[in-house]
Amino acid sequence: MKDFNFLYDNFVATFEAYAKSYADKLKTVPSVLGESMLYSLMNGGKRVRPVLALATAEVIGVPQEDILPYALALEMIHTYSLIHDDLPAMDNDDFRRGKPSSHKAFGEANAILAGDALLNEAYAICLDQSAKGLHFAIAAKYLNECAGVYGMIAGQSADLYFSEKEREITEEDLQFIYEHKTGKLLLAPIVIPAILAGDRNHLPLERFGKMLGTLFQMTDDILDVTGSFDELGKSTGKDENENKLTCVRLYGLEGAKVRADLCAQTCHTLLEGVDGDTAFLNEFVDFVLRRTK
Repeated sequence: MKDFNFLYDNFVATFEAYAKSYADKLKTVPSVLGESMLYSLMNGGKRVRPVLALATAEVIGVPQEDILPYALALEMIHTYSLIHDDLPAMDNDDFRRGKPSSHKAFGEANAILAGDALLNEAYAICLDQSAKGLHFAIAAKYLNECAGVYGMIAGQSADLYFSEKEREITEEDLQFIYEHKTGKLLLAPIVIPAILAGDRNHLPLERFGKMLGTLFQMTDDILDVTGSFDELGKSTGKDENENKLTCVRLYGLEGAKVRADLCAQTCHTLLEGVDGDTAFLNEFVDFVLRRTK
């Protein structure tokens, strides 16, 4: 297999070119709406979800032109969630990816509208794709479920609920947050290609995607303790300050690291059940485990 970083960068470049084609066509009145949307959408980042979508599609033979619209819709949903997450009423973070958060750059009202607009654009893309046939419509519905009240939004609500100091917490509560707040939007780019391929490898990929989502959030919790602003591009130490339910809070830092290692091992084992060349996805697991930002 070619170098992991080389392949990762190629996937990112493919997605960025597609996203730019959308950005070049976006014309809004007033112009500040489009500016605030693109300020966050085109602000780089690791592009983890589009990379996963493109990589998984390649494993099971889904054409890039079929998966790219869903990758863009997914990144729009992810971006809107970050814009709203940074608001004073939520996590109250002034920085995102090393730049002022949307509400700091454009004001709270414009930030809310930018998030709303990105979410609606994502569903407009999904509706367009649904007209192509049943598998495309099922994929669009699946993305909706991952993002909505049974997915990410449920996880965000639980995250807020369990940050209240008088709440009792359990491992089951933590797992619910992991599977929904972060996990659902990491599961979507892995399962959607399987749906588009007529459910090829659906079950093993779904199992892998759930475990990868847990691993990603575990490392996120750990980095909030061990990372730095320069590396992460956002504030650190916020989980403890806001009494967030995390694996570090539940197991301690060293216990969290051990569980992350075990989770990564499980991800590798699950990929053995996928029919196709999973070398990149295996290296992706290690990339998530070792990441510093």
